[in-house]
Amino acid sequence: MIRVEVAETGQTQCVLAPEQGRLLAASGIVTAVPSPYDAAVWDISPRGGVGVARIGDVEVWVTPKLAIDRLLFLVGYAKSPKGWREETVGLDPQKDLVPAVAQALWRQAENALRQGLLQGYRTYEESSYVLRGRLRETDQIRRHHGRVIPMEIRHDDFTVDIPENQILLAAVSRMLTVPRLDAESRRRLTALRARLADVTTPVRGAVLPAWRPNRLNQRYHTALRLSEVVLQATSPEHSPGSVPANGFLFDLPKIFEDFVTVAVSEELTSRYGGAAHPQYPCHLDEALAVRMKPDLVWMRRGEPAAVVDAKYKREKQAGYPDADLYQMLAYCTALRLPRGHLVYAKGNADAARHVVRHTGVEIVCHALDLTRPSDVILSHIRHIVTDMAGSQRAA
Repeated sequence: MIRVEVAETGQTQCVLAPEQGRLLAASGIVTAVPSPYDAAVWDISPRGGVGVARIGDVEVWVTPKLAIDRLLFLVGYAKSPKGWREETVGLDPQKDLVPAVAQALWRQAENALRQGLLQGYRTYEESSYVLRGRLRETDQIRRHHGRVIPMEIRHDDFTVDIPENQILLAAVSRMLTVPRLDAESRRRLTALRARLADVTTPVRGAVLPAWRPNRLNQRYHTALRLSEVVLQATSPEHSPGSVPANGFLFDLPKIFEDFVTVAVSEELTSRYGGAAHPQYPCHLDEALAVRMKPDLVWMRRGEPAAVVDAKYKREKQAGYPDADLYQMLAYCTALRLPRGHLVYAKGNADAARHVVRHTGVEIVCHALDLTRPSDVILSHIRHIVTDMAGSQRAA
């Protein structure tokens, strides 16, 4: 097994066989190109994902520049803005990403199961020679043409095979397949899988069973939210390339976009009303041939009131990419807005404002510092929303 380590914002070189290099390039997880000076050496750089993945016999580790707790905060908040805070999941900041998340998962799962497996009623429909519950008369007639047995019945069972336990089992099983899992986490997760032996394992790639927070499953809440994070990071759909990769990866541009969209939407609608529309479809041209989808459009009284686009990328040394400004100008033009808002993960450049010549359209570039504590990040979101709402009133 060959191991390749690269920082999220860096690049590394590694000696690889041609087939190994081609597999890495086709995976879509990293960019891999042969060096112009040595055909056996490949230049490898990340493409937005962080974590660990195994592609063939090459293991790639992309180290995030964000602290683990900040990364998990962004992911968790986008999924449950009212149920996730920085302290929701205890993480060891000294550990790498995979060991830290694995440790948090088995600890939260053990806490959830300390009083035993949660049970609930589940409805079954089946053919039976014994009457239980209710007879499904229509199915009985359609399937058995007047015969008395077997009977088509519907009944409820009080069982541990409920969505909450199925999600826990899926996350535990998935985590056990991740490379670089430490020995203690493997032992604890294996024990948890054994405790959940009477629970049906959801098929990988299938839609997870739905669950709703309530008083009865309250002790499961944190473990379930963390399980959803684990399942997202290990989803087979996460790898964008044509080569399958087994691993634990977070797509940072998508995570940042989801976080900004959810946080701004929550703040806008709770303080100022209206409706927030993620991925709002609109068109640039009169013929409706050029389609655009801003990350978020805020509507008031049936009309666009503000537009936001989130960008997690490396800026140029001189500032933000010009292409983003052109894109936002197109959004403002199509939506008839005097101001547009770009929200960046803070890097080289600070916040900026640009007024477009001959149009008067102002493009505001916000720089969100993700290294700050979660309450500071959310406070900055509130300032951004205040700016958006103020510009709308002025207009």
